[in-house]
Amino acid sequence: MALCSCSPPVEAGGATIRTYSNLNSSPPLIFTNLTRAAEIGANCYRLEAAGKNLILDAGMHPRREGPEGLPLLEHLPPDSVDAILMSHAHQDHLGALPVLMRAQPRALTFMTEATRQLCDQMLHNSANVMQFKTDDGQMARPHFTHREVGICAKRWRTAPLHTRFDLGGERLRRDEEAPVSLEFYDAGHILGSVGTLIRAEGRTVLYAGDVQFDDQTIMQGARLPEEPVDVLIMETTRGDRATPEGFTRAGEETRLAEAIQAAFDRGGAVLIPVFALGKTQELLAMFHAFRRRRLIPSCPIYIGGLGTKLTEIYDRLAPHTPRQHHDLDLLNTVQPFTMAGKAADATPLKPGRIYALSSGMMTERTLSNTYARHFVSDPRQTILFVGYADPESPAGRLRATAPGTLAQLDPMRPAQPLNCEVDVFNFSAHASRESIRAYVNKVRPKKVLLVHGDAPALEWFRSALASDLPESEIILPAPGQPVEV
Repeated sequence: MALCSCSPPVEAGGATIRTYSNLNSSPPLIFTNLTRAAEIGANCYRLEAAGKNLILDAGMHPRREGPEGLPLLEHLPPDSVDAILMSHAHQDHLGALPVLMRAQPRALTFMTEATRQLCDQMLHNSANVMQFKTDDGQMARPHFTHREVGICAKRWRTAPLHTRFDLGGERLRRDEEAPVSLEFYDAGHILGSVGTLIRAEGRTVLYAGDVQFDDQTIMQGARLPEEPVDVLIMETTRGDRATPEGFTRAGEETRLAEAIQAAFDRGGAVLIPVFALGKTQELLAMFHAFRRRRLIPSCPIYIGGLGTKLTEIYDRLAPHTPRQHHDLDLLNTVQPFTMAGKAADATPLKPGRIYALSSGMMTERTLSNTYARHFVSDPRQTILFVGYADPESPAGRLRATAPGTLAQLDPMRPAQPLNCEVDVFNFSAHASRESIRAYVNKVRPKKVLLVHGDAPALEWFRSALASDLPESEIILPAPGQPVEV
């Protein structure tokens, strides 16, 4: 065993930092949280290993504009990054990738093939949104253009699951050594999502990314490594809420179908604000199952334009990716209508229809926010939420609004009395705190870095894991503060 003397720990903004004087030991791994605050925001992390700089994700904050919407990329010297590892294609993990790659011209970016196809759609859509905001005076200028997306995509490299590769993208044999090796494992969150096992200096680091251990309607539960790891970097999204006693996904699906049918029986329609990537496809598969079981009628279903493009990718890759229902072609089987752009204003609200429209947080001027104005004040209508909503987002505010009081969907428009039915369902693509806790206890890491969560969620995990694993170090890495791991 390598010998190492270490100084007493020093507290730094919630993180425990130890300084080491190495005696025949490997140099320490250095982790830096580049997310601007301890929250679910612009997720981005740096790992220094074997003299190499690795960046884990490069997200953009869903609500903030300008530099405040980006990670702490100013902490990275130009041309200092050796590789970028993408866990999946959601905006809060992907949205700043062209900005990062512009300043890091040598770095290759590694992802799965599914994530590559989804990234291309998501980033071009983001370029459209930013150009609209710039033209409308909401932004000074876009963070990147369509041309830059095309340029940085030339340095994207794909790798399959369960295959070791080096920082040049070359595949490695199981017995082949490399200063740093990488390996992807299915994270079960959305199509193409992965956890990454990093081997360097005789140690193992697992970046779980966003993870879901339970099966969803389309996605299978995560298949992350089960052998012990030295360092685990774990999300904490749902750490602030326990799973209700007796909860089952099947029971929640039945409750959703009953809510849809009840809305139709009242002579109304259903609006479901959804994320275009992941939640749209899960719901389409759910609606297909409801129809087959005759829980709801074969009613018209509307989705957004981006949701349609992303569903095409889900359908195209169905036989080639870890998922359930490999033979289910969502667009041809469910046959949703596409509502895009100004069509929201031109499409009349009719009873007996489902409008599964983005964004999931009902961000101002998105399809779900615009169309919600037809629903909010009409007692025949129903709005159903099926996933996470930031409390400060329009969706979060609407969910907190008492019936009969005023709901503010957009500060640029008058508030409306909340007369429609509102309900919330748990179809989260993030793992429950109980399943994450069980996984951490299974792999028993020497150090656990807790990220991607609001303060109450981070604190619950810190306390629970400190009790479970008294021999392990539980770290809440403060933004911008390097931590030796």
